[in-house]
Amino acid sequence: MLSKKWIFVSLLISGVVLISVGLVGLFSQINPFDFPDDFGGGIIDRGGRELPIPVLLADENEDENIADYRIIAKQGQSNFYKDVLTPTLGYNGSFLGPVIKVRRGELVNMHVQNDLSDTTSVHWHGLEVGGLSDGGPHQVILPGEVWQPSFVIDQPASTLWFHPHVIGSTATQVYYGLAGLLLIEDEFSDSLNIPKDYGVNDIPLIIQDRSFRRDGSFDYSLNMMDGVVGDTILVNGAITPTLTVNQVNMRFRILNGANASNFNLELSNRDDFYQIASDGGFLEKPVKRDRLFISPGERAEIIVDFSVYKEGDVIVLRSGNRRIMSFVVGKKIEDTTEIPETLVKVEPLDVSKVTAIKTIELDGMGHMVSLNGRQFDMDRIDDNVQQGAIEIWEITTLRTMMGGMGHPFHIHGTQFQVLSRNGKEPSEGEKGFKDTVFVGAGETVRIIVQFKHKGIFMYHCHILEHEEAGMMGQLEVE
Repeated sequence: MLSKKWIFVSLLISGVVLISVGLVGLFSQINPFDFPDDFGGGIIDRGGRELPIPVLLADENEDENIADYRIIAKQGQSNFYKDVLTPTLGYNGSFLGPVIKVRRGELVNMHVQNDLSDTTSVHWHGLEVGGLSDGGPHQVILPGEVWQPSFVIDQPASTLWFHPHVIGSTATQVYYGLAGLLLIEDEFSDSLNIPKDYGVNDIPLIIQDRSFRRDGSFDYSLNMMDGVVGDTILVNGAITPTLTVNQVNMRFRILNGANASNFNLELSNRDDFYQIASDGGFLEKPVKRDRLFISPGERAEIIVDFSVYKEGDVIVLRSGNRRIMSFVVGKKIEDTTEIPETLVKVEPLDVSKVTAIKTIELDGMGHMVSLNGRQFDMDRIDDNVQQGAIEIWEITTLRTMMGGMGHPFHIHGTQFQVLSRNGKEPSEGEKGFKDTVFVGAGETVRIIVQFKHKGIFMYHCHILEHEEAGMMGQLEVE
């Protein structure tokens, strides 16, 4: 385990660097916040570009049981500010990517082409799939090559995503735009009378933060303590955009796609909304809440009832004092959807079949991080598990002399259930299946997980800079 002495030295160096970066930022960055940060609780209007809706990627296979999707990782330029072009990366476009929609039971063939000048990979975050198809650092795609994994979708309806996971450049490639959503539908999601007309009342929200230099380029400046945090919010690649909504139920599939930032989402008037799903699919029943905490890599689906507002009202989605986006309320139209009283029965994994209880300790900040006292080694398998085994993992974030910070913890190739947080029952929003869970400083989160597929899989902090600094391990399912 890294010594407290070296962590303390690192923090002292970090302070000097942060001050230097801050002074440079005063003169080199575009400041997008030309409005007051204190919104109060009322309904306000701050304007903004109309929210872009990612296109659904076309299935190239006519067989209804087989899908073929073609993804090209490429360089481009994007227009975030008027008359300013920013060099970016994207899938099938200049920034971010299309939405891939698949169905349970479907055979999916992916054709991933690397048109970048650097190596990349595509990790299907949240997908229960074999190690050779996972898209981790063992499935690197060289420039000019095509990677063609095939797998059968065998998990419930859920909102997943995909992004690079190659050693040394995951954080920068995601920051510059390589990310997209992967949606799973099934017979149960078909039967629910919830909003599900994609792009109309079923809207994806990929929330990220970025910083810009005055020439329009991204300012990827490493914060040595907590990863790269931006001063500008993007939603689906647009800066604090606006969405016009009718007076109906609206479903939002939210992804925290940031490198390092947590978001604590709420409506500016502090009205309630309903969470219906977490990372791995639907909850047992909608959870009424007025705030949603979401850490990097996590997803949540919520429904907002806009029928309680009148035409012309503007409601801001915010995180603390930061505006995420605005909703402009439109007309009253007929709405046949509902917020059901119940959703799906979440079957608990059988604790009586647990074969091992393991401890995961997350420690440090910046580049001085470790997992169970060690930093990642590509040539080292940290754990071995038998296929089908059910285990309990106790994940702890160690406190430091400075108090420490929390870490979002992710396991590849599987979904798990949260058993407890600090010995107490998890919140209602954490009682579904998950693949990423936030573990705050000094907290212990107990999860139960089953490993269904063979292969080598990563488990790591999803602050991307921490992952690259070594807060990652790998297990082999045999």
